[in-house]
Amino acid sequence: MTDRPTVQDQPTNQPAGQPASQGGQLVLVTGMSGAGMSVALKALEDLGYEAVDNLRLSLVPALLEQADPRRRPLALVIDSRTRDFSAHAMLEEVEALKAHAELKVRLVFLDCGDETLQRRFTETRRRHPLAIDRPVPDGIQLERAMLLPLKRQADVTIDTTQLSIHDLRRILAGNFQIGTQAALQVFVTSFSFRMGLPREADLVFDVRFLTNPHYDPELRPLTGLDPRVAARVEDDPDFAEFFRHLTDLLQPLLPRYNQEGKSYLTIAVGCTGGKHRSVFVAERLAAWLGGLGLKVGVSHRELERQAPRAG
Repeated sequence: MTDRPTVQDQPTNQPAGQPASQGGQLVLVTGMSGAGMSVALKALEDLGYEAVDNLRLSLVPALLEQADPRRRPLALVIDSRTRDFSAHAMLEEVEALKAHAELKVRLVFLDCGDETLQRRFTETRRRHPLAIDRPVPDGIQLERAMLLPLKRQADVTIDTTQLSIHDLRRILAGNFQIGTQAALQVFVTSFSFRMGLPREADLVFDVRFLTNPHYDPELRPLTGLDPRVAARVEDDPDFAEFFRHLTDLLQPLLPRYNQEGKSYLTIAVGCTGGKHRSVFVAERLAAWLGGLGLKVGVSHRELERQAPRAG
């Protein structure tokens, strides 16, 4: 997950038909078809937002006149399914909305890899909105080119290629929880470099230099959650100094993220298999962050993928 700059040089003039200054929060969700916009809207609704799907851009001013974001935050999905959709027209509307000081507007762009999008459409047998009479890959490429201006100007971009529904909901909750957050929320995840970087990560740390328990036959079937594996990694002569430098790096950064308005930070710790070293370091890092009084979540991507599923 990556925060992007907001639109610059916002106009101060109010276009015809634009509602008077509104207070509250407005989240505009757009992105690639199949990237999870329906899930995102449902997640925002669960957070307390009034949610509207597939709204025509021309109807936004009228909706804002009726729905008061000061009483209940509003979340809208506006994407390529919409009849009058235009990326440039949407950017103009976002700029106009952001010109109202009492209305906090954030543009969220959901992205996803082409192969994953194609697989999702194939598995669900859904038609791509821009590929009614052509192959799905053509529709994906056409939509990607169409939406590029919105992606470049989005306040928050979330790549859902490797995210579960739970992951997407967690990220949205971290960024758009209603009410003032007392402190920065931090999420720490372990992962395997062989399986690819977590695309939602803000900071990534590589711990492949530490002693690898994989080569011990007794420790190989265990994970970094086991005390015996933890002890082996911690006994590495370079671990203590590494962890001290890691925390020395993070400690001054965390308040600066908070001051800049970043409400959610994802830290990823990787090793070769994502089972031993990264798991232990992620747990230790999460405990240290919790000791600072931060709200911290932790998960282990590869362990969760290997966990047996019910049913």
